Amino acid sequence: MTASALIMRRPASHTVAAAEALLRREPADDLALFHEAPDAAQLAATLAALANAHGGAVVLAPTNALPDALADLTQSACLLAQPPLILPLPELLTLPGGLVAMINVPSGLPHVYSVYGVYWTRMAAQNRPLTTEELRRLLMQRDPGSAGFESTAVPGSRLDDLDPSRVRAYVQALSGLAADTVEEVLLSRGCLTDTGGALAPTVAGILLFGRDPQRFLRSAEVIAVRYQGADMSDEFVRQDIRGALPQQVRLAEAFVADHMRRTNRIRGLAREEVPEYPISVVREALVNAVAHRDYAARGEGIRLLMFSDRLQVYSPGRLPGHVTLDNLLAERYSRNEAIVQILSDMGFSERLGYGMDRMVRVMSEHGLPPPQFTETAAGFQVTLRNGGEMIAASAPASAAGEAPALRWRGLNLNPRQESALQFLAQRGRITNSDYQALQPEVSAETLRRDLADLVDQGILLRVGEKRATYYILK
Repeated sequence: MTASALIMRRPASHTVAAAEALLRREPADDLALFHEAPDAAQLAATLAALANAHGGAVVLAPTNALPDALADLTQSACLLAQPPLILPLPELLTLPGGLVAMINVPSGLPHVYSVYGVYWTRMAAQNRPLTTEELRRLLMQRDPGSAGFESTAVPGSRLDDLDPSRVRAYVQALSGLAADTVEEVLLSRGCLTDTGGALAPTVAGILLFGRDPQRFLRSAEVIAVRYQGADMSDEFVRQDIRGALPQQVRLAEAFVADHMRRTNRIRGLAREEVPEYPISVVREALVNAVAHRDYAARGEGIRLLMFSDRLQVYSPGRLPGHVTLDNLLAERYSRNEAIVQILSDMGFSERLGYGMDRMVRVMSEHGLPPPQFTETAAGFQVTLRNGGEMIAASAPASAAGEAPALRWRGLNLNPRQESALQFLAQRGRITNSDYQALQPEVSAETLRRDLADLVDQGILLRVGEKRATYYILK
């Protein structure tokens, strides 16, 4: 059985009823139906036409078709396009009339696609060649400057610069493929390229599966910083997050979760904890930053900055293609189609770049201001604002004229810890030596446990290591 056949064998997201409804429709600008098996060139032209237009679906419903035949046909068609089409995995559904393959072509793909030198588009339910003017306009729209960088070979890289355990986990989760088909899968997903008879990792391959991606792309990292106040200051916690992109997303999300403040509210008769920011919105911002940044831009990485009143995620690279701040919630464009699709395969999102409107909705559901989207001279930034006074009231931040016993009332603190917090409210930071001076009769181990407990409760942040360690209010 071929690799492409196995790639298609995954749980379908379409229902049988939805597939039958598509089969009852007439062909349209966003739908192509094949009741007889097309040849690879005909299918490739249809896929390219949809990709060059606004996306859509192709339904293959030939009588008595075999899964392997449909899979091979789809794989061949995608590889006939120039550049090769990287699409979501096709779905196989068994209907009363037989087997159906459904191929989704997302909108906003970054290239202009041709088949045997002809650039196709979809109009009036038909494929037709683009006119010279249409082709010129489309080439201008689709950001020729940086689109395609992810598909270039990484100078000096070799196949063994890819982590085999990461590759194997992806391929097995994707389809359960045998080891001898791995290179074929990576080629079809844009992670390898043929450099004149030899295979080499692409930028996407190194970023997604590399043993040490930063060896080749130094700025492909996330700089995460948590400041104590609303402005940058000398009091901060920093983590430089490197590694493959999936690892960066997970570690950046963990950084936010570890450094978010939380408060409690009563709903009905139950007390529930409310985070500073909905973690699903934070995840969407991080995944989009990692997936859509311009990796051709050198010298700076993604910046994740947490302040007392907001969280900012900055990604190098201005909005790509035809996307602007005005149409951001409606338009789709993938600067890095291979990275986007593979992160989607890994379950980070259904299809990346489709979550901006979801971020707005979830923030509203949590009673928070909508995200602020900003384009800078060289990048794109998302700003999330927290609940302000509600969140501030949950943390033991200083308040002029308020007695410490009232400020920290309701927290499970001993008198020693209350004295440490009072010291912090006045001085801004406390060291182990400061605490020992406050409690000279108490053992160093007991005081260490006191401070560790305040960190575990989310009241303090620990900064530094060993003898340089100090604590600040979270």
